[in-house]
Amino acid sequence: MSAVPLSELDAALPGLARKIRVLEALAWPEGVEQDFLAQWRAGNAQLPRVELQPREHSADIAALQAFIGKCDQGHPAGRFLAMTAHSYATAGRMLGAIGTPAFTGYSAALYRRPDFYYPRQKLTMLDAARFFLKTTDALLGGDQIPPSEADIPAEEFAAWMQPELDRFFGAQRIRIVLDPALAAKAIAGTSRIRLRASALFSELDKQQLLQHEAFVHVATAQNGANQANLKCLGLGAPRTTQTQEGIATLAELFTGSMDINRLRRVALRVIAVQQALDGADFIQVFEGFVQAGQSPEESFRSTQRIFRGADVRGGSAFTKDAAYLTGLLGVHTLLRVAIRDNRPELVGHLFAGRLSLADTVRLAPLFESGWLQAPTYVPAWASDMRRLAANLAFSAFIARIKLDVLDLKVFMAFADEHEDNASED
Repeated sequence: MSAVPLSELDAALPGLARKIRVLEALAWPEGVEQDFLAQWRAGNAQLPRVELQPREHSADIAALQAFIGKCDQGHPAGRFLAMTAHSYATAGRMLGAIGTPAFTGYSAALYRRPDFYYPRQKLTMLDAARFFLKTTDALLGGDQIPPSEADIPAEEFAAWMQPELDRFFGAQRIRIVLDPALAAKAIAGTSRIRLRASALFSELDKQQLLQHEAFVHVATAQNGANQANLKCLGLGAPRTTQTQEGIATLAELFTGSMDINRLRRVALRVIAVQQALDGADFIQVFEGFVQAGQSPEESFRSTQRIFRGADVRGGSAFTKDAAYLTGLLGVHTLLRVAIRDNRPELVGHLFAGRLSLADTVRLAPLFESGWLQAPTYVPAWASDMRRLAANLAFSAFIARIKLDVLDLKVFMAFADEHEDNASED
C-alpha cells in the first residue's frame, strides 16, 4: 500500500472525528439540578433521574481505525495523527458505553484513574490530592483567609473579559458566549469562550479564567490551527486533555491566580472521582462536597461532572476531573527537566498546539527543521525564559527540603542557634 501524503491525512482527520463530541454527549438536561436541590433541602434527597442514551459511533470508529492504518507511524507527524485518531476512537467507544460499567474503563484509558500508581514516583494522584487537602485544612475557616465573594453576573464578567481577549488575540478574534446549559463555569474552544449564563463570578475568577481558558486553551487551539503543515495540532483530542489542563492549572499557579479554594476544588474532585469509583453514589459524593465547604449549587455541579455518563448509584465515574492534578504535576515536571537539560525550546512546543507531554519531545525534530512553527500566542509567564527558569530552578531545589522533620519549634531553635553563632563571631 502506497503511503498517503501527510497533508491529506491532516485534512481528513477533523471530519472523521467531528461527530465524537464528548462533553456534548454527556450533558445533563435542564431542570435536574433544581429538582435535586429542592428534594435535598426538604430532607428527602433522591438520586437524579438522568437517562442518557449511548451514542452510536461504530461507523466513525471504523473510519478512524482505517485512517490509523494509512498513517506512517515511523514519521513523528504520522505517529501524532495515528495516536490522535486512536484517542477519538476510544472516546467513541466510551460514548457507546454510556451508563454501563465499560464506560469507566474507556474513561480511565483516556484520562486515567486517581488511584493509578506511578512506580518511579511511588505515588498516585490520590496521594497528591490528600496532601494538598491536609496541608490547607487548617487554613480554612480562619480570619486570615476570608472567603471570596462570587457576585459578578456572567454578562458583567463577559464585558470585563472581552477587552482582555482583544488585547491578547486581536480585536474580536475570540468571542464570549453565554450558555444556560453549561455545567462548568467556563469552557474554551478555538474561537470562543462559553460562560454559564446563570453563574456568579468573583474577582479571583477574573485572572484565573483568563489565564486558564483564554491564554492556554484558546491560545494553544489557535496556535495549532495556524500550523501550515499539521493543522490537527489545533484539535482538542481527548489524549491531550491531561497536558492541556496541566498547563492551564500551572498558569494559574505561576501567575498568582490560584487561591486556596481553587486548589482545594481541584484536589476535592480527585478524591470525589475515587469515591464514586469505590461505590459512593451521587448523594454521598454531593454531600462530601457540601461538607468540604462548597455551596449546594456548586456541590451539585461538581458531582454532576463526575457522574456524567456514569451510573449515579455509584461504582463508576467520568474520570476527566482527575486529569487536572495529573497534568499539573506532569507539566511542571517536564518544564523542570527541560530547564535542567537545557531544552528551553520544549516550553514553546507546549504552546504550539494541543499536544501531549510526549508529543513535545517526539515532534521536536519537526520544530527544529521549521516544518512546524513556533507558537504565535504565548502567555507572559511562559514567554520570558529567564523568569520561568528561575522559578523552576528554585522549585526544583526547594522540593529537596524535608518538611516532615521540621515544625516551628525546631525551626526556631535552628534559627536561634544560627544567630548565637553569628554573635560570637
